[in-house]
Amino acid sequence: MSGEADPAGRRGPAPVPRQSPPPGAQPSAPSGVDLARVALRAAKEAAQARGQAARAQRRTRRGGWRSAVRTDGREPMALSAAINRLITERGWETPVAVGGVMGRWPQIVGENLAKHCVPQRYDEDERVLTVQCDSTAWATQLRVLAPSLVARLNEALGHGTVRLIRVLNPGGAPRRHGPLRAPGSTGPGDTYG
Repeated sequence: MSGEADPAGRRGPAPVPRQSPPPGAQPSAPSGVDLARVALRAAKEAAQARGQAARAQRRTRRGGWRSAVRTDGREPMALSAAINRLITERGWETPVAVGGVMGRWPQIVGENLAKHCVPQRYDEDERVLTVQCDSTAWATQLRVLAPSLVARLNEALGHGTVRLIRVLNPGGAPRRHGPLRAPGSTGPGDTYG
């Protein structure tokens, strides 16, 4: 190395300033860094073109852009929408609504009454809801509350859905007390129990 120092005080060869070619002269051949940049840019463009060609080929193999609509006209839908459509097509709106009320019975009539009175069935033709009670006292209580319960049920289901609540007394096997019994008797009932 020559011992010359540059103006900044570093040792080593001084940088060679780049000179632009004189006007009318041929430009010099690109250097190694410029060649590498050109090669890299060409490789990137070729890779992009190969990727786009591969995506287009996959699309055409699958039959174009995929759609959720099937070729036979059916479309996928959410389960709740399919169930709602089936209920509407079959005319099951009222029975389904009444079934929902039977599931929400404690919220409609109150927890205390729901413990002792359970809805059994709904007659759609007569619009009668049949309720079974576990004692005669609760059956009497439900008969007193029936008009207000019919109003609540019609608010929840729509006007005129429930016309009447039929209250059933407690059921069960007939009690057989004592050796003697009157013909056709079912026993003392549940009044004493």
